[in-house]
Amino acid sequence: MRVFVADHPLITHKLTVLRDKNTAQPTFRSLTEELMTLLAYEATRDVSVTPIEIETPVARTTGVRLSTPAPLVVPILRAGLGMLEGMVKMIPTAEVGFLGMARDEETLLPTTYAERLPERLEGRQCFVLDPMLATGGSLAAAIDFLFARGAEDVTAICILGTPEGVDTIRNAVGDRNVTLFLGALDEGLDEHAFIVPGLGDAGDRLYGTNT
Repeated sequence: MRVFVADHPLITHKLTVLRDKNTAQPTFRSLTEELMTLLAYEATRDVSVTPIEIETPVARTTGVRLSTPAPLVVPILRAGLGMLEGMVKMIPTAEVGFLGMARDEETLLPTTYAERLPERLEGRQCFVLDPMLATGGSLAAAIDFLFARGAEDVTAICILGTPEGVDTIRNAVGDRNVTLFLGALDEGLDEHAFIVPGLGDAGDRLYGTNT
């Protein structure tokens, strides 16, 4: 598994505003989209492309276009939805699937309550969106779900991560082709498995409800 942590002042600046508990919900939502666009730019450096010849007003030349089948973007509901628009702005031709996953607050184990994905994912580059890589259980389960459908290349994009979460994903994916891209790697988890310093519950701050 390859792990990359973003190192860009604009990303750090926007993350700082997201972390601030006084940041209002509308600002938090718009900044999440902006931040995701920056992360998507970095995380798609290895997106699959195919050479194509075109004619400019001056001469013929060779460029590239995104390969087919189109990449599949999979936000993990619900908080991953806040990252979706920023991602598809970078890859407007991508298809979008959905995974609904929730963490049992007693056992801290993930459960899947909804999915909307193609039946077969062979030959597809898959991008999983999950703002918070805390314990890593939900993201690991989502990655397993995609590989079970035939995926061969999965990139997970998270706004924040922890060493514990990274270790969970590394142990879960083994030698499968997985890339983990983080906006920042935080200190770790508290006794309630929340990221420290973190930014709180991303879903609640995006949508204003904890139900």
